[in-house]
Amino acid sequence: MVEELLAAAAATGVAVVVYVGAAARVVKQYERGVVFRFGRLVSQVRQPGFTMIVPVIDRLHKVNLQIVTLPVPAQEGITRDNVTVRVDAVVYFKVVDAADALVRVEDYRFAVSQMAQTSLRSIIGKSDLDDLLSNREKLNQGLELMLDSPAMGWGVAIDRVEIKDVSLPETMKRSMARQAEADRERRARVINADAELQASKKLSEAAAVMSEQPAALQLRLLQTVMAVSAEKNSTLVLPIPVELLRFLERAGAPQGGAAPSEAATPPVPVAPPETFQDPLPVLPEEEAEALEGPRPDPRVTTDLPDLADLPPLPDGTVAGPPADPAPRNEAASGGY
Repeated sequence: MVEELLAAAAATGVAVVVYVGAAARVVKQYERGVVFRFGRLVSQVRQPGFTMIVPVIDRLHKVNLQIVTLPVPAQEGITRDNVTVRVDAVVYFKVVDAADALVRVEDYRFAVSQMAQTSLRSIIGKSDLDDLLSNREKLNQGLELMLDSPAMGWGVAIDRVEIKDVSLPETMKRSMARQAEADRERRARVINADAELQASKKLSEAAAVMSEQPAALQLRLLQTVMAVSAEKNSTLVLPIPVELLRFLERAGAPQGGAAPSEAATPPVPVAPPETFQDPLPVLPEEEAEALEGPRPDPRVTTDLPDLADLPPLPDGTVAGPPADPAPRNEAASGGY
């Protein structure tokens, strides 16, 4: 009898040990246990520590509550100012409701990853290139809000979103480099012009002081000569006063009072008058003779002086045509 009781007690002990071994579970501090009994969710979530479930009936799923670092693959898109860029980011999130993370979504990690890629492309299309490069904090906040709204229904909370890098085309990089160089050159020119303006004001004040004291100008010339001669060179500097040049200019002016430029001005050449052309038409030679008569022979001189106006010769002979010694016989000569 005693042996049967001992055997029964031993069998009961073994059964209890086997049951405890099959039902015992340990939930870590950063985990939460979700129990499904016959496929239905048990409302109570198991806290960290030792817990028991019903073997074969219950299924315990452990959910990690640590912050997950999820890199978002680089997404290529076109900004609002039509610039093609590639942007990659990283998302930090954690599970705040273990039951919803298992029941409401199949794979919350994959869901968050896809939502992050879609939201990143949307942010690229709504932003300018300058915002992506200089105003990333605002874009991070906007991307976090876009991810946090659907993630709360999955039992996931977005802790932080960061844009890691923005890749630009090579042509855009060169254009931005030229723009930065031009901007720095502009600022250098403005600073140089401001320095010239200040120097001119100081020089005008110095000229006013030197005009009151003529000896100051001579002292300044001597200081300049000393500064040039301080170097060991073979250059000889002879300063010429400006008053001497003005005296030479006044001495070279003409006595009549006219300016040297006016006296040395050469006369303006006058173009010869154009040849007058008769507008009347030229007639043929026969018609011209019919209207004006026969033309004189150019070999005969017609401009002869009057014989009456000629003075008498020394022997008293009056100039006149020579007398014909013998009349011409037309018949003998075979007249016409």
